[in-house]
Amino acid sequence: MEILMTVSKFASFCTMGANASALEKEIGSEQFPVNEHYFGLVNFGNTCYCNSVLQALYFCRPFREKILAYRSQPRRKENLLTCLADLFHSIANQKRKVGVIPPKKFITRLRKENELFDNYMQQDAHEFLNYLLNTIADLLQEERKQEKSNGRLANGTLDSQNNNSNATPAPTWVHEIFQGTLTNETRCLTCETISSKDEDFLDLSVDVEQNTSITHCLRGFSNTETLCSEYKYYCEECRSKQEAHKRMRVKKLPMILALHLKRFKYMEQLQRYTKLSYRVVFPLELRLFNTSGDATNPERLYDLVAVVVHCGSGPNRGHYIAIVKSHDFWLLFDDDIVEKIDAQAIEEFYGLTSEISKNSESGYILFYQSRD
Repeated sequence: MEILMTVSKFASFCTMGANASALEKEIGSEQFPVNEHYFGLVNFGNTCYCNSVLQALYFCRPFREKILAYRSQPRRKENLLTCLADLFHSIANQKRKVGVIPPKKFITRLRKENELFDNYMQQDAHEFLNYLLNTIADLLQEERKQEKSNGRLANGTLDSQNNNSNATPAPTWVHEIFQGTLTNETRCLTCETISSKDEDFLDLSVDVEQNTSITHCLRGFSNTETLCSEYKYYCEECRSKQEAHKRMRVKKLPMILALHLKRFKYMEQLQRYTKLSYRVVFPLELRLFNTSGDATNPERLYDLVAVVVHCGSGPNRGHYIAIVKSHDFWLLFDDDIVEKIDAQAIEEFYGLTSEISKNSESGYILFYQSRD
């Protein structure tokens, strides 16, 4: 048995090596970006949901740079952030330009910290992304709190706000990169009073429809909804329930917009989630408008930098891969396999025009980076 396993592993590594050398040849030594590395990630039993998100985040340059800068600071107690920093540092400092890395330390830590991921079942890539970003933000805020409790800020100056435990935690670099703000507006149709409440987000979940585009999905996100009959709105001004108009408006656009396409819908008759393999076009360039009327930041132009693709028919079955933009070309990461693809090939991941087949390779999480 051990001999068979050794032979199997040797064959696997030979395949990886062949893929790596083929990729280097395809890119070409003259075109190969300086100080860039393209490394696949070993799958530790249905961990493609994790591998695909990690590859997408690695090629979100502002995020990668912050993670590597964090890694260069004094060592801290091991947690999910330190394990991610070690993984990114290992990729960025490889002697070879292409290859494969086992993210074993990160996966082990993930399974230790969250029982949802402590198994060998397929998980939802969006749930993992959400958990990872929020966990990193929490860890950074906790570290800052510890520094303050020692009477000093990170730069060594004394902290006069030391005893203010009720203060809202200051934004971290995770928030600076991914956080946007929505304004939830409700207008009473009786007295015309408008009440609004801001909601921050690290990623935006949008409904999908057949044969549409991301722009259409985002426009639908801001549509006005009428609250009536049993869903009437309690108006503080009228002091009673009234019919009202409700809508979401974009108040602040983030540096990197992570768009989650709501492709999984619970079907009562089936008693399970099914996949909406609808064709949703996502362009390489996206122009977004601030719809809150704030003239200081009316619009932003975004470039597509990464896509997490779901392959299969449901959230807990199938497979995840990532396509990323690095410098002037696109790469496909399928666990330990890395391939160069043409920009036109991205159209294959829009989804299906026919609803007969639910088994598709379709864009699930899109990462758009602002040009400014």
